[in-house]
Amino acid sequence: QVQLVESGGGSVQTGGSLRLSCEASGYTSTGYSMAWFRQAPGKEREGVAGIDRLSSTIYIDAVKGRFTIAKDNAKNTLYLQMNSLKPEDSAMYYCARASRWGSAASLSSAGYDYWGQGTQVTVSS
Repeated sequence: QVQLVESGGGSVQTGGSLRLSCEASGYTSTGYSMAWFRQAPGKEREGVAGIDRLSSTIYIDAVKGRFTIAKDNAKNTLYLQMNSLKPEDSAMYYCARASRWGSAASLSSAGYDYWGQGTQVTVSS
């Protein structure tokens, strides 16, 4: 079955960097869009960045210019490079795979049906 396993979270100071990884297994097609979401305590889950099968990307305004989403199809792994981190970036980060093959990348959780267990990112001031 499809499994997504995130890693790379941790604690950093403001201005620091982290690279999150999401290793996917249980399927071989590279035709599914994938995305990173985050959820902070007391807040709703929000989409952070998405990438489609052609490597077109989308980001929420809050992370544009600081975060980069990328994928390695050979390794079936999704990445999120996070630079210039801010305390407001602190959250549990989740990767997700789109439910429909070939769909455009989206930052709405409704379009994704497989989720990882999450990795915690904490940014201190």
